Amino acid sequence: MHGPAEEKQPITVLFDRVLVQVAQGDGERRSRAGILIPATAQVSRRLAWAEVVAVGPHVRAVKAGDKVLFNPEDRFEVEVQGEEYVILRERDIHAVASVRNDGGTGLYL
Repeated sequence: MHGPAEEKQPITVLFDRVLVQVAQGDGERRSRAGILIPATAQVSRRLAWAEVVAVGPHVRAVKAGDKVLFNPEDRFEVEVQGEEYVILRERDIHAVASVRNDGGTGLYL
């Protein structure tokens, strides 16, 4: 039975939360010697990059489209229409890569 409760509804991110999507395939990586390291063998304190999809009204330093560096242990996962997303607090983001950055580290993604 399909009714109004099953219609698609827009999502608004609240407060200081940031909705990001981790690129598929980021679980595996290669060592400098070319050895494939599976996601299950990752070092527990390794940070990960993700793309910002939406931000709450109290987020100041991050915008949609930015790439952010975060600790995968500090996240909450959510599935929306078959896609996996992660919710973070802005204070849990360690770095931002953005075309707006003009005085950064000198490193580029």
